[in-house]
Amino acid sequence: MTALFLLLSLLFGWLSYNLYRPVYHHPFISGVSFLTGWLTGELALHHLALQVLIVSLMVWAGHVTGFIGALGFIICIAAWLGLANFHLQGYRAEQAVDRALKAGLGADFESQIDADLRAHFPDTPDWEKIKVPLSNVDRHVEVLKNIPFGNHGQKLDIYRARRPLHKSPVLLQIHGGAWTQNMGSKNEQAIPLMSHMALRDWICVSIDYRLSPKATWPEHIIDCKEGLAWIREHITEYGGDPDFIIVTGGSAGGHLCSLLALSPNDPAFQPGFENIDTQVQGCVSFYGVYDLTDQFELQKHPGQRKLMEDSVLKIDLEGNLETWQAASPLFRITAEAPPFMVIQGDSDTLVPVEVGRLFAEKLAQTSAAPVVYTEIEGAQHAFDFFPSLRSEYVKHGVEKFLAWRYSQYRQANAETAE
Repeated sequence: MTALFLLLSLLFGWLSYNLYRPVYHHPFISGVSFLTGWLTGELALHHLALQVLIVSLMVWAGHVTGFIGALGFIICIAAWLGLANFHLQGYRAEQAVDRALKAGLGADFESQIDADLRAHFPDTPDWEKIKVPLSNVDRHVEVLKNIPFGNHGQKLDIYRARRPLHKSPVLLQIHGGAWTQNMGSKNEQAIPLMSHMALRDWICVSIDYRLSPKATWPEHIIDCKEGLAWIREHITEYGGDPDFIIVTGGSAGGHLCSLLALSPNDPAFQPGFENIDTQVQGCVSFYGVYDLTDQFELQKHPGQRKLMEDSVLKIDLEGNLETWQAASPLFRITAEAPPFMVIQGDSDTLVPVEVGRLFAEKLAQTSAAPVVYTEIEGAQHAFDFFPSLRSEYVKHGVEKFLAWRYSQYRQANAETAE
């Protein structure tokens, strides 16, 4: 049993080490590194408590003895210090988000936000949600499930406050999951953000879309545009304002929400409903894939290209560059792009941090609208899935960005009315 304890301590040590030195350069190993880092990093305190409990029980049972036991115990102590330090690093996200917002929107951006919206900004993370990370939907939020839209059996969920609403701003959420079946859905992603914004009287709409390998590009983005069209036509029935819509999403959803924001009224992406206005008033993209072609060779391995060629676009990059670029947000940037907030972790093993940096840089160079680039130290792919210090501070930053953009809209409407 002492040997088993040593093996267990080595596992604990590797889980902690992987948070600081994730693997990037091999498709399978980087996937394992992501999965373990994702489940450990933003739940570091939970892992720490569980590991201490397991080791305490083994010590109590007399299974930690001799040199091997001492060695294993030292490894455990080092692993626990690593977990504790990683958790504490999450506090730095507050300053990182604040710096990013001020750099993108101006040092005095909060003074441009309407007072009634500023009054609700939280001062501290929600520790109750951090302690119980799977209890994400607030009891004061109503969830309307599986409302049909589009022509292919798509469904959407609406998150809204349990009180009467009228012309509330709308947040359109597009889930990630490698554009692929059984990898992600509307049912589990961005729940902390949508629940939080619903309490701020936003109407949050989480859509699904056809997934590969059954679906072939551009069916994915067409479905997202159909979701936006549904909002335009029906959201007033649920208390929303069809003229103010911000789109958000993560990973593949970050790709799709960015592409949606950068391709307004493109008839290639809205066949049969070309007359519907598909402009949005802003975009918040989490760790998105912005260049399917990998023109700047930022991907660490060929896994993304293989996925695109085999399952999503189903055509080779060679000989079809124009089609691949048309599907890539990086090549759709214009001066007319809406305001963007781009969020990226610097330890992301699936979407390298350089991808987010380049996209934000190109946006800032070309777009006439503000661009906020927020880089989060230690954050893995999908870091915002669980309530944690990092995800809480990022959520607060997103709220400020959304409030700033909505204040602009309200102030412009008030001036027009005068």
